[in-house]
Amino acid sequence: MFTLLHTDSRTAARRGRMMLAHGEVETPCFMPVGTRGTVKSVHPAELTDPALDCRILLGNTYHLFLRPGTEVLDHFGGLHEFMRWDRPILTDSGGYQVFSLSKLRKLTEEGVRFQSHLDGSPVHLTPESVLEIQRSIGSDICMILDECPPFPCERAYAEKSLGLTQRWAVRAREWVSKYQPKGQRYFGIVQGSCFPELREKAARDLVDLDFDGYAIGGLSVGEPIPEMLKAVDIAAPILPTHKPRYAMGLGQPDQLLELISRGIDLFDCVLPTRVARNGTAYTADGSINLKNARWEKSRDPLAPPGSTHPLCEGFTLGYLRHLIKNEELLGLRLLTLHNLAFYLDLMKQVRRAIENGSFADFKEAFIHRYRAGKADA
Repeated sequence: MFTLLHTDSRTAARRGRMMLAHGEVETPCFMPVGTRGTVKSVHPAELTDPALDCRILLGNTYHLFLRPGTEVLDHFGGLHEFMRWDRPILTDSGGYQVFSLSKLRKLTEEGVRFQSHLDGSPVHLTPESVLEIQRSIGSDICMILDECPPFPCERAYAEKSLGLTQRWAVRAREWVSKYQPKGQRYFGIVQGSCFPELREKAARDLVDLDFDGYAIGGLSVGEPIPEMLKAVDIAAPILPTHKPRYAMGLGQPDQLLELISRGIDLFDCVLPTRVARNGTAYTADGSINLKNARWEKSRDPLAPPGSTHPLCEGFTLGYLRHLIKNEELLGLRLLTLHNLAFYLDLMKQVRRAIENGSFADFKEAFIHRYRAGKADA
């Protein structure tokens, strides 16, 4: 499934390739978020066009289970056929909703019970049922059910939560051994909050279960960035070098480079599309909030020629601000395409830098420019 092609001599950065049922994925890789079977405002053909060349998307098991539901997904032969997407898909397990919908759920040894955020109807997820749902989705990579503890939390809570997550992992592994559908791969998730010994234990126990890959979860839930990086520093070296590593739900461009330097291969984050809808664009010189009055009469382009999506070429910051201020759909579409192009191209630059042995210098230069730039978001 995963081939390690290059390693960096000065950091733990890796260059690899995943072979999945619906195609190859070059790593390090950023996965745009298509929670409900669509990346908001973007046509699948735009994602596969060379301007973006997105190789893998992320979908959400919980949301797809609620709508359209497994009956519809089974009827259409899975999410790939349903959304007209012929490249790989990774699906979260719904574990994040255990965290984000904490007021609507109840944890038990069996699983987690929700009230649907849509209509209040009962939802019951177990380690086995989330894999059944992902079988209906037809995911190339399936995540197991876990609990993501909040930050901050007491050690006693983190320890109890981790114990539950690890027992669920054992049940998930047993389901995979018995039922694994052809073409699907399964990732375990390292939890443990900000307690180093719990992170280490979680990683070692999951490695013993021999999943196809490993994610580091419970990040970006309110903890300071140094705590987030420390959690990765502890877990990543324990994970097998011959299997992919995924940092869930991250992050800002400079954070991605920090995590790549620590040996992480896969990322997803809603930020590129979410902030675009709020008028923010990512650039090599930091982020730009186009709602700010300073851009009203700017004739500057969003980015230099060749460093944005082709459909964004030629538009001035002043015009883009006009679209955003008037809530025109074209504005959010253009910024979404630009931000996705920025993230995906950043990963291409990273892969080249690892291949030619210049990643450490590339990382230092990029982060210095990005953090010293004209950010005004």
